[in-house]
Amino acid sequence: MQPEPSIIDAVVNADALHPNWKREDHILARLAKNAAEHPNQIAMRERDRGIWQEYSWTDYLNAVLEFAAGLEARGVQPGDVVLVIGDNRPNLYFGMLGAACLRAIPSPAYPDAPTEEVAAQMAREDIRFAIAEDQEQVDKLLEVREGYPSLELIIYDDPRGLAGSEPEGVTGFNTIRAEGAERLFAEPGLADDLLARPSVHDVAVLMHSSGTTGAPKGIPLKHGHVLSGVRNAAAAGYFHEGEVHMAYLPIAWVGDFIFSIGAAMELRFTVNIPEAQETAMHDLREIAPTLYFASPRAWSAMLTRVQVGIAETTGIKRRLYEYFMPKAMAAERAKLDGKPGRGGLNRWLGEILIYGPLRDQLGLGRVKRAYTAGEAIGEDVFLWFRALGLNLRQFYGQTENCALAVAQKPEDISLTTVGRPFPGVEMKIDEHGEILLKGDNIFDGYFQNEKATAETLVDGWLMTGDAGQIEPDGQLVVLGRVSEVIEKADGTRFIPTYIENRLKFSPYIKDAAVVGKGRDMLIAIVCVDFQAVGQWAQEHGVAYTSYAELSQQPRIYDLIEAQIAEVNAHLPHGLSVARFVNLHKEFDPDDGEVTRTRKLKRNVIDDRYGPIIEALNAGQDQIDFKAQIVYENGQTGSLDRALRLADVKEAA
Repeated sequence: MQPEPSIIDAVVNADALHPNWKREDHILARLAKNAAEHPNQIAMRERDRGIWQEYSWTDYLNAVLEFAAGLEARGVQPGDVVLVIGDNRPNLYFGMLGAACLRAIPSPAYPDAPTEEVAAQMAREDIRFAIAEDQEQVDKLLEVREGYPSLELIIYDDPRGLAGSEPEGVTGFNTIRAEGAERLFAEPGLADDLLARPSVHDVAVLMHSSGTTGAPKGIPLKHGHVLSGVRNAAAAGYFHEGEVHMAYLPIAWVGDFIFSIGAAMELRFTVNIPEAQETAMHDLREIAPTLYFASPRAWSAMLTRVQVGIAETTGIKRRLYEYFMPKAMAAERAKLDGKPGRGGLNRWLGEILIYGPLRDQLGLGRVKRAYTAGEAIGEDVFLWFRALGLNLRQFYGQTENCALAVAQKPEDISLTTVGRPFPGVEMKIDEHGEILLKGDNIFDGYFQNEKATAETLVDGWLMTGDAGQIEPDGQLVVLGRVSEVIEKADGTRFIPTYIENRLKFSPYIKDAAVVGKGRDMLIAIVCVDFQAVGQWAQEHGVAYTSYAELSQQPRIYDLIEAQIAEVNAHLPHGLSVARFVNLHKEFDPDDGEVTRTRKLKRNVIDDRYGPIIEALNAGQDQIDFKAQIVYENGQTGSLDRALRLADVKEAA
């Protein structure tokens, strides 16, 4: 029997699109190779109830194959999309690769996604099977199933609250594994067959866009895309073989799949999973990774934690810190300006007394490759970690290019650039100023969305949607989203994200939304950083009992005004922020104000805070705002808030 013409066409088209790919070169093949050549080497560790549980490459492969065999027995077929929801757990990683063995498609979701978001994802992708971390996620899926009867099977990892009392259509991960193990024993050739099924052209994972302007788009990444991206990065020295990595980022974020699965398989990483998100920073000290990625927000939070600790200590520790850190910061600032930084005895003593102990305390003592991406990082944060002895570097990527496209080299020290393209990646700027990329790490199109695909992939180039420019030395500067280029009433063009990122350089500003389309001036809605501002208030005798009360204190307004004025001093003419409000709450993904990756949903901000925006533009100094409240049960209410509205006196 001959294959259907459509299948033959698909294979031919895939080969033509990526002629350098070899069919048998896929992620499962890398796993099998690692298990064959390094059977007893530790591939993954998980802290469970304080004890580190270890999995060798043999254990890893057996878990994947057993789960795949059991999953197939339950009806999963090639092309089926399998939902995966929960925090980082070995069984969730095993489950994703088990599905890939069957040429099914794992589709991760953020663990804090509300029921309606999960239901929408399942309906868009016709999902019949789901893998969930624990009872909380199972309860969410059972609620989804009430309005989505197509969900046939829910597989849970953590048995607490579920084992022995499973609702219909719910079963344990270990039960599926046991069924698979029986099949593998009864069918001697099944293991080899499962490993032979996947192809480099199969979808390894279905990621999703952030959905800032509408429903998230599905982004299928094939085995070849992932491995190409990892190999490009390794060729640039971005990854090394045998890295020690901590998997703490959401499994629904592309970076986690690339680091914790793609690079781990290709380069035999040891992947370490913390006990819980709440213990991640504590567990980081025990893990002591060699590779560490964090967002600018996370680096900033780590620095704030250190500063709070130093402020609360006394004696010799504080005096040593206050002596050595400014000197190291000054040396790094000199390097940033192209001048030689000073080392010598001060640096040597500082390494022994402050820098080394601090790195060890943070869990960064063995880190050789430290990275940040996602948005611009504040100068003080960037320089502080470099002063501490980390060669912190920025990179640029998107889900559509496996998050691996451009990065700074070790010798590149710059706040304004994100580096040069990796080997295997082509980059150019088109006539509209948009960044275009090409390479085997670039995806082949959106999931069941030909219109969006045609708009994003043009003549083999990925239209990133980001505005940028290339410096004379070949480094890329990312200016912001092309779609966000807007004009003030006087015709002055600007990108809000550019200004917002610089406002967030301040340790006291967690989020900001800059508004000014068609207006005479720019205004900012500011969400203060509760920890940093709370520490400042404590040190300066400002009393408060809640976030809302703290945000409205007159001295806090003075503090934030000074931060905005500092940013204004470095902005182009006509782009100063003239007025602002400290919001009574943080922007919240559960309220639909930001995505799960903390990107602003501007239409929601404009609509929800419209009265505040109008009052700021009208010159009012206060507004009684009816704030919307969303309770845990999904019901909504409102609460009246009196918010101060303030000028930035130094604004031009």
